[in-house]
Amino acid sequence: MRLLSAISLIFVLFVPSLAVQAQPVEVLTSIKPLQLIAAAVQDDLGQPEVLLPPGASPHHYALRPSDVRRVREADLMYWIGPDMETFLMRVLEGRSRPDVPVQNLSGLTLRHFAESDDHGDEHEHDGHDHGSELAAKHDHDHRPGSLDAHLWLLPANAKIIAAKMALDLAELDPANAERYQANAQAFNQRLDQLDQRIKAQIKSVSNKPYFVFHEAYDYFESAYGLKHTGVFSVLADVQPGARHVAAMRERLQQTGPACIFSEPPLRPRLAQTLSEGLPVKLAELDAMGGSLPADSSGYEALIENLANELVGCLNSL
Repeated sequence: MRLLSAISLIFVLFVPSLAVQAQPVEVLTSIKPLQLIAAAVQDDLGQPEVLLPPGASPHHYALRPSDVRRVREADLMYWIGPDMETFLMRVLEGRSRPDVPVQNLSGLTLRHFAESDDHGDEHEHDGHDHGSELAAKHDHDHRPGSLDAHLWLLPANAKIIAAKMALDLAELDPANAERYQANAQAFNQRLDQLDQRIKAQIKSVSNKPYFVFHEAYDYFESAYGLKHTGVFSVLADVQPGARHVAAMRERLQQTGPACIFSEPPLRPRLAQTLSEGLPVKLAELDAMGGSLPADSSGYEALIENLANELVGCLNSL
């Protein structure tokens, strides 16, 4: 009888610990692309959450009290780093658990904004035309030599981020360590296959001209042999001056048939002004994957959608 009671006591004490261990690891990411990578690693072992809602700027987001609690309570927290989410730095000081600024991971390919301005008149500055003094649409650091923080748009970087997430998840949930590693390996294999498809798809348009409103795509372009013709860097809610608009239209006229890509959810009013009467087509490139479901194939969809939008518009010229 005593033996039976002892076994029962052990069972009562042990079952709660099993229940605690069975809880999914709470993963929080700052932006949607990191959530998509985490979803591929966790797969059916948990659902990663994202801090920023669709359409919010990762550079100047205003955290709510509930956001602060989420940041401080998540088991794992991933963000790009101080070159992207400056609003997070002070809040992260209050975390008792470590956070991971992925821009510091070993092995990443990192790019920096060009030391010289090779975009022509669209970056023209002077003391009178206030429109041409505007910074990039998302108003963050694009100074020559500064880090281009859109590093998730290079699939090779996504693999490194996924590997780090798999290691972290395995440490907190050792019972599922092999599954996290297997998920990361499967993610790598799918990206390799996607890489080959995109390279074949983009060959036909690699020399066609296009312009962007935000210098965010250099990682993707470098992977697939593309180069934007120019960047029309403006704030979404402010129209540039007449002289600056004229200079940009002249650049488009000289280029001939071209595509202009903006980013959802907003298309700058300037896009319509620039393209009116010219053989120019307007389209969108979503570097954030805002409308994509956060599932195991979400990151692949983000990259594939970029390729499809580019090829679709440029093939129509």
